[in-house]
Amino acid sequence: MASRVAAPLLQSRGSLVQRTTRPTAPAFACSRHVSSRRWLATEAAAASKSTPPPPPAKASTDPTVSRLVNDIAGLTLLQAADLVTHLKSRLNIKEVAMPVAAAAAPAAAAASDEPAAEKPKEKTIFNVMLESFDAAAKPKIIREVKALVPNLTLIDAKKFVESVPKVLKENLSKDDADKLKAQFESLGAVIKLD
Repeated sequence: MASRVAAPLLQSRGSLVQRTTRPTAPAFACSRHVSSRRWLATEAAAASKSTPPPPPAKASTDPTVSRLVNDIAGLTLLQAADLVTHLKSRLNIKEVAMPVAAAAAPAAAAASDEPAAEKPKEKTIFNVMLESFDAAAKPKIIREVKALVPNLTLIDAKKFVESVPKVLKENLSKDDADKLKAQFESLGAVIKLD
């Protein structure tokens, strides 16, 4: 590493100030870097100039059309937008959304998926869930839960009923789930089939 070199002491407003300078890199290293930047910049400029402009379209023989094209080409973006709105109003052209080919393909795919979404597969297996119950019907529901679940004590059945929502039975057929739902709803419980 290069060390700092102390420059002569300078006097500034009555106090001594020591100025330190850093030794500079050799001149050839810096000039090479700058020249490579210049080379890249001139090469990019030359490349952009080397591409020829697009060939002009076949010119119309009608001088009025040629004059209009030249006038429109000279307009700014805001002026061109104003021109478009005036032409649409004068010629009574309505805004019509033009479909894009890339957007049309997903829309067609979505349209074909809709009939499948309208007909979901019928569930054949249900879970019967105890959502809530009437406070007056609590003892009846506890007895029914105790009878429904084997090896469940009365205390466990009470804790089960008090911790609603809970799943009473899983993987039941549609008929069995409906029977169980009707049985508990007749006691005063709110049952949900999942």
